[in-house]
Amino acid sequence: MKVVWTISAIMGLILGSMSLALAQDTGSLSGRITFAGDPPAKKKLDITKDKEVCGTVEHFDESLVVGSDKGVANVVVTVLGAKGGKFASQKVELDQKGCRYTPHVVVVPTTGQLDILNSDGILHNIHTYSTANPSINKAQPKFKKVLTEKFGKPEIIKTSCDAHAWMTAWIVATDHPFVGVTDEKGNFTIKDVPPGTYKVEIWHETLGKQVKDVSVKAKEGAKLTVELAKK
Repeated sequence: MKVVWTISAIMGLILGSMSLALAQDTGSLSGRITFAGDPPAKKKLDITKDKEVCGTVEHFDESLVVGSDKGVANVVVTVLGAKGGKFASQKVELDQKGCRYTPHVVVVPTTGQLDILNSDGILHNIHTYSTANPSINKAQPKFKKVLTEKFGKPEIIKTSCDAHAWMTAWIVATDHPFVGVTDEKGNFTIKDVPPGTYKVEIWHETLGKQVKDVSVKAKEGAKLTVELAKK
């Protein structure tokens, strides 16, 4: 039995081997972001419109979400100056469900696209407040289930719904994949970071920004713990 190797198959094998080798030579950065002081009480939001859809569950202010163990959710952690890497996907989704943006913070490649979903079956209006990218202000009626947008320049963009004033989210447009967002316990992990010493930016919409120095070694996991306080 003869095996015929095409040029594309050979190139695929070579590139796959190179990617595996590069991944084996990288490290990772993980850690936890915590809140200084007692966790703030949840702030309930008033639902003033489309209550038959928006009012089926309680809504709370997501501008500062702190767990009982002081972990801060929705913190953006960025390894500044890291090169290379590969995004998990070029296509990312931001859903409008129950008149709430999910997720609250979404990371979008500058080479990819953001699909904005309308799962509510009512009128929404996506409004972004960009400085580097063109701002978006588009109605999304119930029959338009998906709006696809692109953000070609890196920036963190505040996003709201003009039809429902309590709805807010943040779009993190990035030109590299070394960006993480903390979960509800304040934990994050950034994989496949090239070895080196970096500035790491920690950003939160309410608690502001800090920059820390971190060294990443090949085949090892660097750790970073940061405490944020109200200004």
